[in-house]
Amino acid sequence: MRIMGLDFGSKTVGVAVSDPLLITAQGLEIIRRKEENKLRQTLARIEELITEYEVEEIVLGLPKNMNASEGVRVELTNEFKEKLERRTGLTVTMWDERLTTVAADKAMMEAGIRRENRKDYVDKIAAALILQGYLDYRSMQAK
Repeated sequence: MRIMGLDFGSKTVGVAVSDPLLITAQGLEIIRRKEENKLRQTLARIEELITEYEVEEIVLGLPKNMNASEGVRVELTNEFKEKLERRTGLTVTMWDERLTTVAADKAMMEAGIRRENRKDYVDKIAAALILQGYLDYRSMQAK
């Protein structure tokens, strides 16, 4: 069993997947689309990855504002969640993603990745951070 983590953005979806023991998260790829509302190919690619990695659950980043309020991005993310559940039949768990992009940017800075190249990785790293937070939470709950 594996869990997939997703960082849903206006034109990209960062994808991460857990190891089979549900201990660590690894960034997989960034799915890019030309228009925000064009999700058919994005959903098809996610389905391919679910099959390839034998994913049984999805964790989707919930983009709350820093004051915990919910804006238009939360609405769009909830709509994406419903589409994912209908299309895949899997449980989709929402996970607070506040500061994951900031943490991903900081990690890339520390790794020496140039500023102009960071956009090529940030969504994939953010997805891994979302998933790792969820895996750590599950692990703590099991104790």
